[in-house]
This record gives sequence, C-alpha cells and structure tokens, in this order.
Amino acid sequence: MIIKLPITILSALGLLFVSAGAAEKPNILFIMADDLGIEGLSCYGSDSYETPHLDRLADEGMRFSHAYSQPLCTPTRVQIMTGKYNHRNWLYFGILDPGERTFGHLMQDAGYKTCIAGKWQLQSYDPPEWPNSERRRGTGMKVEDAGFDEWSLYHAWETEDKGSRYANPSFDWNGTLQGPLDGQYGPDTSVEFLLDCFENRNGKPLFAYFAMALPHWPMVPTPDSEEWKEPAQRLDESVDFFPDMVHYMDKVVGQLVDGLVELGERENTIVIFYGDNGTDMRVTSQFRGEAIQGGKASPLQTGIRVPLIANWPGKIKAGEVSSDLVDASDFLPTFASLAGSEIPGDWVHDGISFVPELLGEEGPKREMAFFWYDPRPGWDKEKFSRHVFALNHDYKLFSDGRLYDVKGDGLREELLDVYSLTGEQKLQRDALADYMQKMMSVPMSASAKIEVDAYGDPVE
Repeated sequence: MIIKLPITILSALGLLFVSAGAAEKPNILFIMADDLGIEGLSCYGSDSYETPHLDRLADEGMRFSHAYSQPLCTPTRVQIMTGKYNHRNWLYFGILDPGERTFGHLMQDAGYKTCIAGKWQLQSYDPPEWPNSERRRGTGMKVEDAGFDEWSLYHAWETEDKGSRYANPSFDWNGTLQGPLDGQYGPDTSVEFLLDCFENRNGKPLFAYFAMALPHWPMVPTPDSEEWKEPAQRLDESVDFFPDMVHYMDKVVGQLVDGLVELGERENTIVIFYGDNGTDMRVTSQFRGEAIQGGKASPLQTGIRVPLIANWPGKIKAGEVSSDLVDASDFLPTFASLAGSEIPGDWVHDGISFVPELLGEEGPKREMAFFWYDPRPGWDKEKFSRHVFALNHDYKLFSDGRLYDVKGDGLREELLDVYSLTGEQKLQRDALADYMQKMMSVPMSASAKIEVDAYGDPVE
C-alpha cells in the first residue's frame, strides 16, 4: 500500500516512501547510454534506428519528453553522481573531486548493495605529454572510494592504459585488471557482471549503475555486424557502424531485462534509461522526417536533449509520456526517494525527485534547469568554450543575452530578437535571467571561478 504524505512534508524531507511497510526496498538498475540524443530511439521518433527493447520499456512504463543532460560526458557524470550543478564542484575534464559524496555513498547508507559497470573516466584523464598534465593526472576519485561495493570498469586508470571497451576488452574488476579478453565484447561482459550482482545481492536491495560504453566512438563492429565474423576487422573504425552500435545498445538493455526476469527480480526492480549527452557530431540521423546532425559537446538542443525512460511493473503506469522537466541533478534525490532515504542535511544538491511523477503522485516539479558548461582543461578540449544558460519548457537563455525558442518535444530551436520582446516572451526571459543569477550566486569551486584554456592556464 502506498502511503501518501502531505506534499509539504514530502517537499521538506526531499523523499517519498514509495512502499512504506513493504518487506524489501526496490532494486534500481540505472542505465546511462554514452552519446545518444532523442533522435537515436524509435520511441522518440527516430526513422534511422529500430530500438524494440527500449520502445517496449517506454510502452510499458514512462517516457520523458523534456529530459536534459550536459553536452559532454564528464560534466553530466559529475552532476548526476553528486546532484550538484557543475559550477559547485567542477575541477577538470575526466575528474571527479575525491572529496565529493556520490549517489553510491547515499545508496550504501540506505542499506543497498552497490555496483557499477561500464565506463569510469573520473580519476585520471590527460596523457602525460599533454601540457600541464602533471597538475591533473591521477587527482580524481577512485572508484573504490566512490561508494561502490563491486565494479567492472573500462577507463578506470590512466588514459593511455585503457585498452578496448568493445572487442577484446580490458576492465578493472574490483581492483584487478582483466584482459584483454580475446574474442569477447565489452558490453556483453558488463551485462554478465551486472546480472551476477543481482544474483548475489545476499538479501540486500541492489543499486546497479550501468555507465555503458555504447554507442560512443570508436564506432566499430558489434557481434551482430557482418564484419565481426573476421577477427581482424573487429576494431575497424567507421561511422557506418553507428546504427549497428545503437541496435546492440538496445539489445543489451533487452538482455538485462530478460536476465532480471529469469532471476525473479523484475517485479521489484525499477529500470531507468538515460543519455549522458547528445549524439556524436559525425552522425546524421533521420528524425521525424528531418535529417538531424548529432550535437554532442554543443549547447544546442541536439547536444543536451536526451532520452529518459522509467519502467517498474505494477508501479509506473504503462504508456505514460511525461513533459516534466528533468536534468542530471535530479537523479540523486530520485534514488533517495526510491530507497525511502533522507539526504543528509549537510549534503548540498540542486535536484528535485521525479518519483512523484513516476507514481502518479502530487509533488514538486522542476520549472527551470541551469547549465554551467565548460569541459576545460583537458586533452582535446582546445575547441571548447564556456557556456552558461538556463531553460524551461519554452525558452533557453544564455548568459550573453541570447534567447532561443525551444517549444515542443523535438530538437528545434529558433534565435529570437531580444530587442523586440514583449509580453510573455519578455516575462519568461526575465524569469530565466533571475533563475540563472540565483544559481550563479551560490558558492562556486575555485576551478569554476577562473576561466581557463585546455591546458589549465587562465584565459587572458
């Protein structure tokens, strides 16, 4: 039986006891795709890819039309794991401040067994020859300190030692390097690891974070590609393999769900699927009758509008499409709500739980989202610059005054003439400006206060 607390109490506590009195808290399987905008899923309107397993999760659960991420992976990963907007705790690209607390710590404290599979890339990033790399190499959070009991991770150590994430993969498995695993495919080994965690959760609820590699570059054959039959071609790189990678990403999700059914864990497991940023710019997809170039790394809608699907049999009403605004900071309080746990009072976060929306309950909703985006310093980041902006359902306002109309559930945006704004447009612009100013007035990290170049030197 679901106990409905008054909304004032829910808001004050930042949690929702979704099944108070139940014998067991729900398992949580959180899957985050690497480089996938909404044009990558057929349930959102893609004409280029078939994603039947994710479509089924959406059809039998809830799909969000207004979910947002940061434009690149580290900014999103830092935000999602800490629940903080990036300007509060940003250090460098590929680095998570080792002094932070993550949703892994939160879920451990809530009585969960925790595990993570896929990509880490938060402890060390710059290669040794990169200018000033000695300032940053090895300065981030190690996975063993991040609140995870078990892990199987690609890219957990130095950048130059990472090996392959796809064919013949290498993984740090609970502190021991495994691989190269000849003849194996990285995402498949992640599925095996995660299902083993479910099978051996030893009576505890499980929080499983699958930071999947797919469909990130390098774009290479999958086991379902014709080229996979020839071992010498399994690491051949071509953008032509991107559709195969999207299809295999969908297949992997299906393997996980089927595995949960076989283990008898499906009914008590909520599955949440999300994208860490938009699709690679080298990819053009057909979306609702239009050719859409991927917007990864840019603050365009194609860089930040991502899929979000939640499925929990018997709890989330089937076939729902939510227009609620969600950003990466909202996942930490959402996981706390699902666990029936209170976020510690000294834990600063910027998120709003979307559990009430999932369960058809009344609850606070996000009206605006804030983005402080600057992935510098870091290797290969010379072409990037800082972008600060805020958005709501209708408009996106940048700190330099540019205002875009972003109405609808697609990827369109139209630059407006800010000098001719009247009525509702002016009111919305002013509200977004006030919200942005409020967000920028909070304590900021030292790295966020100073604008730097790709090498970490202050910009003149």
